[in-house]
Amino acid sequence: MKVAWEAAGLPEARRSVAVGTFDGVHRGHLSVIDAARKVGPRTSVVTFDPHPRAVLGGRVELLTTLERRLELFADAGVDDVLVLPFDEELAALSAEDFADQMLRGIGAETIAAGETFRFGRGREGDLDLLQRLGLEVRRVPLLENVSSSRVRELLHAGEPEQASVLLGRPPEVEGIVVRGDGRGRQLGFPTTNLDVPDGLLVPPDGVYAGWALDRRAAVSIGTNPHFDGVERRVEAHLLDFDGDLYGQRLLVEIWSGIRGQRRFDSLEELVAAIGDDVERTRVAMRPV
Repeated sequence: MKVAWEAAGLPEARRSVAVGTFDGVHRGHLSVIDAARKVGPRTSVVTFDPHPRAVLGGRVELLTTLERRLELFADAGVDDVLVLPFDEELAALSAEDFADQMLRGIGAETIAAGETFRFGRGREGDLDLLQRLGLEVRRVPLLENVSSSRVRELLHAGEPEQASVLLGRPPEVEGIVVRGDGRGRQLGFPTTNLDVPDGLLVPPDGVYAGWALDRRAAVSIGTNPHFDGVERRVEAHLLDFDGDLYGQRLLVEIWSGIRGQRRFDSLEELVAAIGDDVERTRVAMRPV
């Protein structure tokens, strides 16, 4: 899959283009990409980074990093991606200029987008405008209750299984593996500690069953209250794994909640609880 950050970076081609921010690449987003792919000739995506709302003064907790978004586009069969750096200059571009430079400029003949898609300065452009400008438009109906905002609500509510239904896959947390305190190894349950990118949504504190590196993982999110921790961390104990992952990017699926974070009366109780977490992780079911 070819990725470019300016229109001139893509090879010349006739294109069917899916347009949107696509944070999370959920089932609704995939239906837009599928609509573009069904038309042909060359399936392309035009997307934005950073998230437009973040640039325009809003706060957005991202469901996916740009790197993960691009991986999911590739999984969906996309041939090319144009990542438009969203800044004040792009935000000020008129809808007509956006269509001319960023869509026609890459050879777009057909545009697929959600039926409420808006673009250009002050969100003045819509799919009707694209039709008037001579582009073929595929309006993709919104899937009921499927949106990035709804996924965020479900994750904040501690409902990863329900979020999985909207995403079409389990929600994920990712980061670079960094050194922690080493307590997990001392207790017999070594963990990988993730340095999670700023702005990425992390589910509520608790212990979860999940998956990483092709194996099950018991995932702890929180401040480790038993040891009076203050820094919120994401730690994953990869079952039946012993290796050095420092410095590597790790993608962790969050399947289901096991228990909340708590302080135990003794170290022995903590170790017993972690052992139970591991056993419950062994039998947990991937939600989708």
